[in-house]
Amino acid sequence: MDGEALALKLSAEVEKNHRLEYALRELREEVVQLGERVEKLTRPPSPYGIVVGRNPDDFFDVLVNGRKLRVSVGGKIDCDTIELGSEVLLNDSMSIVEARRPEHAGDVVTLTKVLEDGIRAIVTFRGDDERVCELSDTLRGANLRSGDLLRLDSRSNLLLERLLQPEVEHLLLEHVPNVTFGDIGGLDDQIEKIRDAVELPFLHADLFAEYQLPAPKGILLYGPPGCGKTLIAKAVANSLAQRVAAKTGDDKGRSYFINIKGPELLNKYVGETERQIRLVFQRAREKSEEGWPVIIFFDEMDSMFRTRGTGVSSDMESTIVPQLLAEIDGADKIQNVIIIGATNREDLIDPAILRPGRLDVKIRVDRPNRNAAQQILLRYLSDDLPFGDGCQIADIVDLAIDRIFAETAENRFLEITYQNGEKEELFYKDFLSGAMLENIVRRAKKKAIKRRIEGGDGGIITSDLISSVADEFLEHEDLPNTTNPDDWAKISGRKGERIVYIRTITTPGDGGSDLVGGKEIERAATGQYL
Repeated sequence: MDGEALALKLSAEVEKNHRLEYALRELREEVVQLGERVEKLTRPPSPYGIVVGRNPDDFFDVLVNGRKLRVSVGGKIDCDTIELGSEVLLNDSMSIVEARRPEHAGDVVTLTKVLEDGIRAIVTFRGDDERVCELSDTLRGANLRSGDLLRLDSRSNLLLERLLQPEVEHLLLEHVPNVTFGDIGGLDDQIEKIRDAVELPFLHADLFAEYQLPAPKGILLYGPPGCGKTLIAKAVANSLAQRVAAKTGDDKGRSYFINIKGPELLNKYVGETERQIRLVFQRAREKSEEGWPVIIFFDEMDSMFRTRGTGVSSDMESTIVPQLLAEIDGADKIQNVIIIGATNREDLIDPAILRPGRLDVKIRVDRPNRNAAQQILLRYLSDDLPFGDGCQIADIVDLAIDRIFAETAENRFLEITYQNGEKEELFYKDFLSGAMLENIVRRAKKKAIKRRIEGGDGGIITSDLISSVADEFLEHEDLPNTTNPDDWAKISGRKGERIVYIRTITTPGDGGSDLVGGKEIERAATGQYL
């Protein structure tokens, strides 16, 4: 065999050896991988535990399967990262080889109080059951308050996390609304009274102390719906914050406005409404300690604090009203907390709440008269709105006011009959409100927009406002905006008279329609006085 053939044979054998070597390497890697998989599959399970205590020399007490073990730390784990409540992984020798955050699940409990040692707390769960639990490292030193919701790990009896309370927190600590007295028209007398009651005791505390005159605890705004009671309360909070900032020279001067809508606090579970009332006043006390005034505003106050013992509702007010009375009477121990209530049914509120010393100042927000209605319309028909050519705002408003307050046949609304047989007619102006005036302006704006869309002249014109007045009155023929039929006696100026029959006057000369049926007539005739 010559040398060239021998070289080719040798090269083939070398190539064959390389392939065998490569196959052996792949086989060996596969065997190693299979061995690792077998090892993983046959490895005993590693237990998890919960850290419940720290000991000297970096030993930890760990709760594992109901047993409490003292274990060491293995591997390269920083002992400072292990906290009470942390979940840890243990190896075969029961050493910590991995630390994780606590689990995200657990029982929800209510904090009653933190004990004096600062590491334990009394909590309530499952009704009225109480338990003493230990605080985790994240909760120790935190600003915990009675009533806070906490997450409890029932296995280790550790409190791990404070939970948000959206059903309460959204009611509380609502900062001052951006509403000023300039946004309110026609209520100058009421605004002056409430400013005297709210702002003066805070801005001139030294004078009130000199005369030994305590600040009023509460104010009641009452009157027909849609006349600006809620708007006044918001403007008071805004004005008070500005006055405080001007007096203290602090640009960040502020007040807190806690807006409580009555039905939002009602809860079907016994004691829940009372608990939320306590939370409201607790938050108010905390904020008042910062030195800033706090306004607690109860809107639709009659929905919660009705007269006790009437049997009209489920009588839950027999516990809600005393809770509010206790909080109001306790308000003399704190400073800078003012309670403002708003209602259009003041006759339904429990008399104990309305007595002097609780809601000291009572301000009636009446329906707007001619001058007040003019101010309100001028608020909504501002100079920056587009008006038709040759239309002056003052002229348009004057014509609209004349149309609203005209005692003509087309403006007749109700005919009421008293028990003595006398009859009296009421006009639409007797049922006027700020909300109705705002809606009249909205109707006029819509008419102007629609005319512009259809290719006509733009801008608000006199006929838009006049026709809007007629449309608004027509809409209320069958929907008088008063919540109490007996309130019509107040509107007519004959408070105390009994109404036995009411008839709506839809158009001049027709027969109208009965507004009060048999039951209403019977109720009015049985002696329900105003």
